[in-house]
Amino acid sequence: AGQPVSAAITAILKASIRKETKRVELLVKKAKKGNAEAFIALMEENKQSMYKVAKGFLRNQEDVADAMAETVLNCYEKIGSLKQNAYFKTWMIRILINNCKDILKKQKQTIPTDEIPESEYHEEDDGIQEFQELIEPLKEQDRSIFTLYYVYEMKIKEIAACMEMKETTVATRLKRGREILRGEITAGQEKGGLR
Repeated sequence: AGQPVSAAITAILKASIRKETKRVELLVKKAKKGNAEAFIALMEENKQSMYKVAKGFLRNQEDVADAMAETVLNCYEKIGSLKQNAYFKTWMIRILINNCKDILKKQKQTIPTDEIPESEYHEEDDGIQEFQELIEPLKEQDRSIFTLYYVYEMKIKEIAACMEMKETTVATRLKRGREILRGEITAGQEKGGLR
């Protein structure tokens, strides 16, 4: 009795995903033709996702806002270059990640990191802040992968597309990163330094 119900739910979910994909493709198609309302709708739908990804990279609220604004502008200017409309979100996130990295590079060139002021306290940012501190021992690219996987909850396939690397490379980096963090936590516990 459970099998037909499960199959029915799966069929409904697949149909819903197809419908949503077609709706997004239609909005992208309209936006490519210069329809401002369609472009605004796409940006509004992805605003929360953009915030989460940017916040995973950047600590300062102003930098997050700058990265998001630059991404909206880049997307508007370059939407005609998007080859597959169904991949709008992946394309947009890739642009956002590049903008976040550009901001981080500029900060490293102009301000020593120990002089960067702490951002305003926001309760919802607590978890992201703790996560950033946790993954600090990882290399920059691995921190990006961890942020996309754990904060943004992207699938390995989506991360591979955003980061322009093979899925197996993403999976390997996640595994290696987990091992590094496990070692860091274990070392901290042995020293009694873990709070």
